[in-house]
Amino acid sequence: MMPDRQADAAAAVFDPLRPRLVRVAYRMLGSVADAEDAVQEAFIRWLGTDRAAVREPEAFLRRVVTRLCLDQLKSARHRREAYVGPWLPDPFVEAEEDEAEDVTLPLMLALERLSPLERAAFLLHDVFGLGFEDVAATIGRDSAACRQLAARARAHVREARPRYAVERERGLEIAQAFFTASRSGDLSALGAMLRADASLHSDGGGKRAAAMGVVQGARRIMQLHKALAVLFRKHGSQLVRTCFINGLPGFVTLESDGEYQTTALEIADGQVAAIYVMRNPDKLRHLH
Repeated sequence: MMPDRQADAAAAVFDPLRPRLVRVAYRMLGSVADAEDAVQEAFIRWLGTDRAAVREPEAFLRRVVTRLCLDQLKSARHRREAYVGPWLPDPFVEAEEDEAEDVTLPLMLALERLSPLERAAFLLHDVFGLGFEDVAATIGRDSAACRQLAARARAHVREARPRYAVERERGLEIAQAFFTASRSGDLSALGAMLRADASLHSDGGGKRAAAMGVVQGARRIMQLHKALAVLFRKHGSQLVRTCFINGLPGFVTLESDGEYQTTALEIADGQVAAIYVMRNPDKLRHLH
């Protein structure tokens, strides 16, 4: 086969798998750009592979992507230790036709506390449904070790697994109401939506103004929003859409500085238990 035809043949197999491979990499890394880079590197390696000898391209490529992500996670841990303010994963804004996301934002934050191998074993087995023999082949450990890795991971993230199922329409209604109350300065309506122990996490990455720590408790969140209401009255905040973000109802806004912002809401018993605000422009580029 001529080189161009070889590349076309490789792409014909790879391209339909690309979205699923990006999902694997994103859940491993929490970064859309890093996930896309890992998948593109996997494609380059796929081009140089004896593809006729590969019986299951998807399993082979998932293995390549996972190993690339394991290498990246070692350096990512050091980068996050020096991160300015709270770190949140890049927002993954779901389309209406997408299936409900099973790896929610709180779970992704819990995954950050795991070792790279624990994270890989948990995602491959518990999320993607691979048997432990396949997990072992992917991460280079035996099946027994993979079982232990997944069990340890499961124990660490148990509290972050989704416990409160929110119907899509109800979730979007709450998101719309939260946007309206927070931008109009209706503090009474906003306060009624919050659990007493609610928390607010905002990631500005040192690039845009954001709280330098997690804001704990409805009272402190209300104090913050009282100050923000003054800014919103002066400068405005345009709703782009309500949607699900990393498995949570929320909304995308265009702020007065011309940058996007995402807000995701964790709902428990009809009230907002946690607010996750992404303001770091580096993590919002893919929304453009």
